[in-house]
Amino acid sequence: MENNLLVRKKFYIIHELSGRIRVYCAALYDPALDPVYFEAVINNIEGVTHVRINLRVACIVVSYDGKTDTKKRIMLFIENIPEDAYQPDSSREQATDFISVVSRGTAAFLTPYIPKALKAPVSWILSLPTILEGVDKLITEGIKVEALDASAVGFSLLRKDFVTANSVVAMLTLGRYMEQLSEQKSTELLSRLLRPVVDSVWVERDGIEVKTEPDQLVTGDVVVCGTGKLVPVDGIVIEGDALVNSSSITGESVPVHVKKDDEILSGSIIEEGRVKINAMQVGAETSMARISRFLENSLRYKSKSQTKSDELADKLVPITLGLGIGLYILTKDLNRAASALTVDYSCAIKLATPVAVKMSMYTAAKAGVLLKGSEAMDSLGRVDTIVFDKTGTLTKGALEVVDVVPFERMTSDELLALAACAEEHYTHPVANAVVKAAATRGLVLPVTGQVDFIVAHGVSAYVDNERVLVGSRHFIHDDEKIDCCISDETAKSMREKGETVLFVARGKTLEGVISLKDELKEESEDTLAKLKAGGIKKIIVLTGDHKETAKAVANKIDSIDEIYWELSPEDKAGIVKKLRDQGQFLAFVGDGVNDAPAMVTSDVGICMPSGADLAKESSQVILLHDDLSLLVTAREIACNTRQTIKRCFNATLGINTSILLFASAGLLQPFVSALLHNAGTLGILSYAALSGTKQVKSKNKSLKVAKLD
Repeated sequence: MENNLLVRKKFYIIHELSGRIRVYCAALYDPALDPVYFEAVINNIEGVTHVRINLRVACIVVSYDGKTDTKKRIMLFIENIPEDAYQPDSSREQATDFISVVSRGTAAFLTPYIPKALKAPVSWILSLPTILEGVDKLITEGIKVEALDASAVGFSLLRKDFVTANSVVAMLTLGRYMEQLSEQKSTELLSRLLRPVVDSVWVERDGIEVKTEPDQLVTGDVVVCGTGKLVPVDGIVIEGDALVNSSSITGESVPVHVKKDDEILSGSIIEEGRVKINAMQVGAETSMARISRFLENSLRYKSKSQTKSDELADKLVPITLGLGIGLYILTKDLNRAASALTVDYSCAIKLATPVAVKMSMYTAAKAGVLLKGSEAMDSLGRVDTIVFDKTGTLTKGALEVVDVVPFERMTSDELLALAACAEEHYTHPVANAVVKAAATRGLVLPVTGQVDFIVAHGVSAYVDNERVLVGSRHFIHDDEKIDCCISDETAKSMREKGETVLFVARGKTLEGVISLKDELKEESEDTLAKLKAGGIKKIIVLTGDHKETAKAVANKIDSIDEIYWELSPEDKAGIVKKLRDQGQFLAFVGDGVNDAPAMVTSDVGICMPSGADLAKESSQVILLHDDLSLLVTAREIACNTRQTIKRCFNATLGINTSILLFASAGLLQPFVSALLHNAGTLGILSYAALSGTKQVKSKNKSLKVAKLD
């Protein structure tokens, strides 16, 4: 009775050792559940070391660090499998296990020694799954590779060539098993590199906003999220309203408006506005939403090139089937027909591309570049134009405050403290520089109230019930109508020296200006030169800085073809769109919230490691170290991967066409034909995987390996 009750449960622990549990999970029987995605997400739970799924018996074995909290997180995920783990329109293949390989191989070997009366029934029993699968695919999906396999085995059985029939079944089983191992290995390597780093968060405690680490959050905390920030908790909005992009969780690309009492999920991005959230769930459980976007892109979706290859592979199957049937009609030779039918182009074509892409993504990640999926890899290899944002990308982004000039009412320390108290809520090179300068002087920052970030303009905050504005002259003078004429001579002098000028106002009065200076990164000039040498035709730089500052950068780097200045985010996106309309395939490299529109508009968005959450979410490529030369590495890997895929495709056509010709001429037995075909397929898959490994070795000679966990 007790066992019957257990079976009716959705999940339960079957067996447990220290640091290892075997769990029955009825959801694994659901054909809509994506087992690769399911396994990868569990693999990314902090403390998990290995995951293995057996779909036949709906079991999952998880090895972990032995901690009670880790076990609780594993079981909580299994109990509450997210909706995005289910793909109703997807189809999944039944995994081939090692026992099937051994049993069918043994049966094929022993066939000559089986009593004559038993050979036929034993062979038909062994072949029946292959034949039924072929018939099922033929009825439900049309002529696929399974129909070829079934035809080859069926012809051999009709000829009463049971040794060949059983040998072909054994070779097909071994081939599938090895193909699965190859793809599974590349998937495991990749999925372990997809655990994102969680940044610090702002919470309101006793009416004051304070910065804290995510692991310090507790249920009931009031978390404050402004424009460009990623939501770190699941909760309810208790104050404010915002436009929220939840595409990483729901797949819905259109931002939704959230207001008081609305639910908001971790992993969402605040595109505009500011909200306070009552945290309902905190910790590792909420990080699942952040992981999902990476996993979906890298493990589930196909690039355009891969889709085209798959379509071509499917078109070749009917040709092979028609050739086999035609050979039988013309020659009445079942042996020749069966030999031709064992040759299939689609396996190597369909599997070589994802294996090559995943191994190359692993290569790139080890070198310090995270590519979000096969489409990102494919697109990066096709780029012919690269557009750079200047600040924090070509320059160090570690701006330094050069001068603080107050007007009349304040001292320089008071002016700097006023600017820093507003800027400390915003992640940007300018903000970081101001906050750092205040800290260096040991200044005590005033307590701020509501803080709002106005994209590409500046920051607004309330100090002692007075509104403080920090930003560009356009923001202060033109938008907020605060007279800045008193600063004209000072600001002009600063810009002539290549400095960036920050305006600080309180109430309706300009309190002063702060000048900052940025230096080019040491590797910028060399990186751009190598990109040009590697096939990039055009390099363009965009910046919101004034003309003088922009030209100073262009004069230092010969590889820059064009530079545009005094741009808004919309201007940057407009230039990118114009270039694309001209037929250029381009990448945009940036790091700020104001770069997100251009990233989305470009073919490939590339984000620096210090980039804002919105920029990282909008990009397809993230550099994991603040080293621009990684862009050269990423492009080389992408181009090499395209070459690997092309070679695999050509090898597949060449090898299988040769086997097919020999088989059609009657020079190969079905078993030999199947052996050569499967050996060729495994060889091509091995090359696809090894080409990525070789790239790891060659790149690691000159680059430090990224510590991603």
